Amino acid sequence: MAGGAIELVNLTKSYGEVEAVRGVSLSIPEGEFFSLLGPSGCGKTSTLRMIAGFEEPTSGNIILDGVDMSTVPANQRPVNTVFQNYALFPFMTVAENVGFGLKYVNLGKQEFKTKVGAALELVRMGEYALRKPSQLSGGQQQRVALARALILGPKVLLLDEPLGALDAKLRKTLQVELKSLQESVGITFVYVTHDQEEALTMSDRIAVMAAGKVEQLGSPTEVYENPGTAYVADFLGSANVVNVEVTGPGSSGRTAFRLGSVTLEAAGPSMAPGPGTLVVRPERIHLDSTADSATAISATVERTVYLGAMSDVVVRLESGQELVVRKPSELSGNHHRGEKVMVHLRPDAMRLVPAGALATITAAD
Repeated sequence: MAGGAIELVNLTKSYGEVEAVRGVSLSIPEGEFFSLLGPSGCGKTSTLRMIAGFEEPTSGNIILDGVDMSTVPANQRPVNTVFQNYALFPFMTVAENVGFGLKYVNLGKQEFKTKVGAALELVRMGEYALRKPSQLSGGQQQRVALARALILGPKVLLLDEPLGALDAKLRKTLQVELKSLQESVGITFVYVTHDQEEALTMSDRIAVMAAGKVEQLGSPTEVYENPGTAYVADFLGSANVVNVEVTGPGSSGRTAFRLGSVTLEAAGPSMAPGPGTLVVRPERIHLDSTADSATAISATVERTVYLGAMSDVVVRLESGQELVVRKPSELSGNHHRGEKVMVHLRPDAMRLVPAGALATITAAD
């Protein structure tokens, strides 16, 4: 189905004195898998519920395919929602659950059966049509909920943390399936999650939210590799976030800064001299015993944390700051507490963002 472009214009939502959503403006083109990512209390679910029509905005506009839906009742919007608990009727079969919404559409018996069958096949649940929800696994129930939401042909599918109740291994499998399903049906998906891996795996674009506002908007690669704020860097993936002193322009368009007694250069947008925040991902730091590089800093190993395929080596710089270095476990086992090492920080591995505390989360989710 064509359509499904969403425009949020200065959207706000207050619950009494609490501002849950504060001036959110977003454009979501049709057919995009778009994620609202953030911790509990950041306003992402309130935003989704306003798009669905379950909550009325305090101010602002929700425009769908050029039509303002801000005051249109939920049942009159061309959207559907999949919830975390799936909300399946326990006394109905899988087929009856999926076809429930079609009862309000004038269809013949054969057309009804055909539509239900096609929806179940779309999510690979055709053979379970006569089972009850209690006879299904969590992942199977999720597929049924998706089929029920898609059968009416919505222009937009809203998903409120639908994988949150599943175990880690199943979540990984269904992340791939969900993205594949979205590409197959071709409609707009708006996905709410606090799980960074889900957002990075499935999304075309991500809006990272904090305290009712959008901190950064971009593709998974953009927000991960080039975080715009210390909050985004700290929330989206593992990151070393360290206070530094920016000293001014460096070479080749880089920015120079001091980390303890060492002067280094970071790639990315230039910053004026003064306090700054260094962001560097653990996997982008190189650790060895050689000092023949301008990017090498002396450090001492504090501890090694085994994570399975990877391990985190925590090192303390001479200036007192700690950095986490992520390495394959097979290469990190030879590091021991108290060992003297050299930390190599390449300019293209580092980003500088404005100094300041991480965002304070005070809004209601």
